[in-house]
Amino acid sequence: MGVVTSLDSYREAARRRSQRARRLSPRPAFYFDLASPYTYLAAERAERMFAGLEWLPASSDALQCATYIGDADRVAVSRRADLLGLPLVWPVEPPRRAIGAMRVASLAAESGLGAAFVLAASRLEYCGGYSIDDPEILAEAAAAAGIGLREMLRAAGDVSRDGPIEDAGRMLLAAGADRLPALRVGQLLFCGEERLSEAVAARASA
Repeated sequence: MGVVTSLDSYREAARRRSQRARRLSPRPAFYFDLASPYTYLAAERAERMFAGLEWLPASSDALQCATYIGDADRVAVSRRADLLGLPLVWPVEPPRRAIGAMRVASLAAESGLGAAFVLAASRLEYCGGYSIDDPEILAEAAAAAGIGLREMLRAAGDVSRDGPIEDAGRMLLAAGADRLPALRVGQLLFCGEERLSEAVAARASA
């Protein structure tokens, strides 16, 4: 009869296999558009729910979903914010496209500062009621994330950043996404901030 492995050794080996599998599996990714209030509703929860989350700006235009906020949309977003217990202050004119902010978000993502920048920008926009299109407000968000003014200004005017943002939207569209934000967990894609809990469950069972 062979040697019987102890339960403790078995559990330790299983733990190590699980750790190796997690290291080899792709990081979960959060795709967002700063022009959408749903990014604000999702961002803080996503940051808490997922360790090592990758933050990636994606174009709603390329994804063929509108960011325009009409009266009915405001009511729906306000109800959702109330349900989540989040404060909500609407900007005077919510942006249809946050081009400069999204370019800075791409710089933040490259620098490992995606979460900090998105949280700062969305809080200023939908907690403070400020326009993220305003260069002064954008500078505040960048500074809060640890991005210098010179780097922020350079990124905000860098049109070469638009292509990858649009490509991310087209990739999501091809994968079946119909709205932002979206969370990718392995091969699974969860669209809409209300599906964060499903994404967490998928990550736990991976």
